[in-house]
Amino acid sequence: MSVTLILGGARSGKSRRAEALAKQLAAEDRQLIYIATAPLIRDDHEWMQRIALHRQQRGDCWQLVEEALDLIAALGNHARCDAVLLVDCLTLWLSNLIYADKPVDDAVAALCTLLPTLDGDVILVANEVGMGLVPEHPEGRAFRDAQGRLNQAVAVVADRVEFIAAGLPMRLK
Repeated sequence: MSVTLILGGARSGKSRRAEALAKQLAAEDRQLIYIATAPLIRDDHEWMQRIALHRQQRGDCWQLVEEALDLIAALGNHARCDAVLLVDCLTLWLSNLIYADKPVDDAVAALCTLLPTLDGDVILVANEVGMGLVPEHPEGRAFRDAQGRLNQAVAVVADRVEFIAAGLPMRLK
């Protein structure tokens, strides 16, 4: 069992890297399970087109699990030795928790407690949001800070951490 965290900015290639790594780990004999945390916003046509494009690019070799909030249960229900799980992405999961007024610190602690106990390989994708300008509004600053704390907490329990820039992986851990 291994836990890999893949960090990067928007459109950095982190999802593509995570999918390639998952396929490599799965080889021919393990199931690929994609846990999508993106909420389905049906009246946002551009958002739905993005989701459809992601599905099309992944192809049919993936089992899709859509879970916007209860990532802990989704991981617990699907992790097993004959599977590779890819969570895309922790940033949307965090946003969903905040929007639903869920206790973020408790959820992050639960995730970090669960990850080392899971069977199989888990790859988690997250945005690195702390490299740009300081957000103008208090809500944006609070989100950036929460994302930074989430990334740090997961990096501690991860066996491997990569940062993606311009589609190129840099191994941090």
